[in-house]
Amino acid sequence: MADRQGLGPVLTVPNLISLMRLLGVPLFLYLFLATDATGWAITVLAVGGLSDWVDGFAARRLKQVSRLGELLDPLADRLYILATLFALTFEHVVPWWFTIALLAREAVMVLCLVVLRLLGHGPPPVHYVGKTATAILLMGFPMMLLAHFSEAARSWALPSGWALLWWGIVLYWVAAVFYFIQAAVHVRAGRATAAGVP
Repeated sequence: MADRQGLGPVLTVPNLISLMRLLGVPLFLYLFLATDATGWAITVLAVGGLSDWVDGFAARRLKQVSRLGELLDPLADRLYILATLFALTFEHVVPWWFTIALLAREAVMVLCLVVLRLLGHGPPPVHYVGKTATAILLMGFPMMLLAHFSEAARSWALPSGWALLWWGIVLYWVAAVFYFIQAAVHVRAGRATAAGVP
């Protein structure tokens, strides 16, 4: 089944996986902030992070790649990261300086997308470095949560969590640089085409 706006097939396996990941965001926030079910919150967060690659793999494997899927996948990633970041910062699991560093990267990306849109271009394709950084961050967050709420696991979960978060945020910024370069090349190529330059 396809829509009429060029988003491609809608009712596909990868799109359903992405939708389930999106539904996991409010479920995690409810479990973590509104109940004492911290163990379940960690589980939902871990499953959401580990399933980050599943929708893309399923799309390629089943030959069900669609524009809608290409939009849902990064949306689910971004919502997972931002929702988790705010929740963990609110509960003092991660410090504010880490939150600011990650949000600054998001602000750069939003600015880049706005400029591209104003110039009549769509978003640049997802880069594997960005996907890797997202996956690492989504592994680091539940590790930090486990360290915060389990004294028995703290000795190994805390350093492991920080190692993942540092690795993730560095790659996250590297990916932002790559996206910026991609965007600049895309705009330059568009101008050259418009000017009739071969």
